[in-house]
Amino acid sequence: MDKMARMRELIDNLTNLAYHYYVLDKPIVSDYDYDKLYDELVSLEAETGVVLPSSPTLKVGGEVLSGFKKVRHEVKLYSLNKCNDYAGLNKFIDDVNKSVSKPNFTVEYKFDGLRIVAKYSGGVFVSASTRGDGEIGEDVTAQVKTIKSVPLKINYLGELTVAGEGVITVSNLEKYNKTANEKLKNPRNAVSGAIRNLDINETKKRNLDVVFYDLIKIDNDDLLKTQEDVQNFLKDNHFLVGQEFEICSSAQQIEKIIERVDKVKSRLDIQIDGLVIKLNNLKQREELGFTSKFPKWAIAYKFAPMEVTSILRDVEWHVGRTGKLTPIGIVDPVELAGAVVSRATLNNYDDILRKRIKLNSRVFIRRSNEVIPEILGLAEELDGAEDILQPKNCPSCSEKLQKDGVQVFCNNPTCREKVISKLTYFASKKCMNIEGLRDKIIEMLYSNNKLHTFADFYKLKREDLQGLEGFQDKKINNVLNSINNSKNCELAKFLSSLSIDGVGEKTSKDLAKQFKNLDAIINAKYDDLIRINDIGDIIAKNIISYFKDDKNLAQIRELLSLGVSIQDVQENSVNKENFFYNKKFVLTGTLKNYTRDEAGKIIESFGGIVASSVSKNTNYVLYGAEAGSKLDKAKSLGVKTITEQDFETQLNAIRNN
Repeated sequence: MDKMARMRELIDNLTNLAYHYYVLDKPIVSDYDYDKLYDELVSLEAETGVVLPSSPTLKVGGEVLSGFKKVRHEVKLYSLNKCNDYAGLNKFIDDVNKSVSKPNFTVEYKFDGLRIVAKYSGGVFVSASTRGDGEIGEDVTAQVKTIKSVPLKINYLGELTVAGEGVITVSNLEKYNKTANEKLKNPRNAVSGAIRNLDINETKKRNLDVVFYDLIKIDNDDLLKTQEDVQNFLKDNHFLVGQEFEICSSAQQIEKIIERVDKVKSRLDIQIDGLVIKLNNLKQREELGFTSKFPKWAIAYKFAPMEVTSILRDVEWHVGRTGKLTPIGIVDPVELAGAVVSRATLNNYDDILRKRIKLNSRVFIRRSNEVIPEILGLAEELDGAEDILQPKNCPSCSEKLQKDGVQVFCNNPTCREKVISKLTYFASKKCMNIEGLRDKIIEMLYSNNKLHTFADFYKLKREDLQGLEGFQDKKINNVLNSINNSKNCELAKFLSSLSIDGVGEKTSKDLAKQFKNLDAIINAKYDDLIRINDIGDIIAKNIISYFKDDKNLAQIRELLSLGVSIQDVQENSVNKENFFYNKKFVLTGTLKNYTRDEAGKIIESFGGIVASSVSKNTNYVLYGAEAGSKLDKAKSLGVKTITEQDFETQLNAIRNN
């Protein structure tokens, strides 16, 4: 195929994809897939010197929805040129340096949402619109007025037009999805669907934000000289702004910020897909000007994609330690967030039906928080698509499955995959912490009839480990020593290791703190259990049922007879006036002198409470280096924050009294 024919093919394909993305609000490929086609077209246009009249490279955005009033922007809104490597970044810096003497740059988050333009007059919010095609947008005044973080009154009394990004925090999206009839795929779709919705009640329900970052027009041109001035002006007028804002004078400084943010981006509560680098001086921006599509004074550095599309080929059903079956999608290998992905979770069968996912169809895949990727939904149903069937029998032991709510379970206590999952969890770091026995080794020991119960860990002999792959004398000694060391166990970790349905790390800690010893937990009454926060009817009944089972009690007695010693929780006579007592702490980031687990235990030893998530009931967030979304959320909620130095100051004050 010659270059012109390929360009026409790309234009047709991109136009169709843009229609699904911008007009129908139902994208059929990921941003990454679209960008690859777009970049190929840009490259061919550069090679041939021809830009066809219908080329999407001549456009800034999408078309306006017919259900909205059209709004013509006072000033054309440009999109940003982009790069995804340091070579592209350095070229941008070099180009600016050719025209501007000693420039400096601002670095901010690039939010993955919907661009919003807001107008103010006399200190009062007047209207809001979407970017649209850069010249004509959609009037979304009523929708934006429902967004609590958008001020309806500001200090500046002149004529003002500002721009920002409509976003939804990850935590607000999760909260919305808990009660929604149709769960939303990702933050970007959630925002677009809310703001471009004629029912403003739906907009309000999603609890959006607009993060402002740009000044489009102001009637006092001499008021602001730099992007730093713009940032401070926005703050002074109570606009929500991004947490990341730094000024740099070299590509090397910018690269360090890119590397830092790239490490923590998945932990942020607001979804970002890169960083925006802008020339700081506004006068110098005027001198540089624009291309037909982009400002010459700004660029977006885009991270490796967190969302892609691929073809779903098969579904495997995995049996977990509680017997719950989880469907895992097998997809054509695709690069995602720096790794090649061929497997992604589907959560449960109801999730498959809700997302309308079928075999041999194109699906959206997203990776969040550096864990197993998730299939978000159907992108495109292809020829040959097939329904996914829910299994009736366990894929591991062939026993008939039982349905409980949205989940299906294998209740066979001797199911191979279920038993191996339980054994693996028992030995994990968060439970008995037996080092050197990962899942594959446990599976081999199970197959060799050396490991079927928890007690069997403490019956393993040197000869049982000899001959296993990678097991020489030194490793065998280390494993046997680790097994012996694990016998002295905290009550909470022992409880967690038993795999009682619904009793994980947090609930185990709560039980240990309340009852102090194993006997008290074994004999706990229903009314005693449900008095504990976060233990409801189902978990309380699961605990009682577990300890009423003679087989489970026999297993515990055998562990004790083999030397496992479960530490009772000691009553601490702490001064109730100390800084930590009865206060709820959340820990985030990397501390210098403690692990987060160590710091958490210190807080609890003084009567404090350590929680995993930030809420309005949190008293303090203790943060270290590279703190992410929890610190951002604390600031947004007005929760007090303390550094490691503050933490140690309070410790020293207690110890010196």
